[in-house]
Amino acid sequence: MTILCIGAFLFTSSMLMNVTYGLMTGIGTIDRLKKKATNTMSQSDEEPIPLVDVFGVAGYHTWPFPIDPIFENYDRVMGFSMPQRLAREQQLMEYQRPVPDLEPSPTVELPQCVNDLLPV
Repeated sequence: MTILCIGAFLFTSSMLMNVTYGLMTGIGTIDRLKKKATNTMSQSDEEPIPLVDVFGVAGYHTWPFPIDPIFENYDRVMGFSMPQRLAREQQLMEYQRPVPDLEPSPTVELPQCVNDLLPV
């Protein structure tokens, strides 16, 4: 049992140090191994990853809990943007509202499709 506990402790501490090193240097494990193999570790220009990019903008009290973080700029943190979001932002920047699919009725009465659904 002691050997199992020691093995679990060594594995967990190794993983925590790997993540800590990645946050401090901004280099992931695979990139670090590639740079070490080609001896280009001194040429890296990555910056440390801010903790706000990991845990979000919520208070420190939410960090230990498994909740979805809220980011100031989701696209910057994730490194990509969805096409739907880009289209919404483009419409917002052009001050255009989406064109409605329904045409306005020329009369004040309700459309026939709505009248059919109303009880008599």
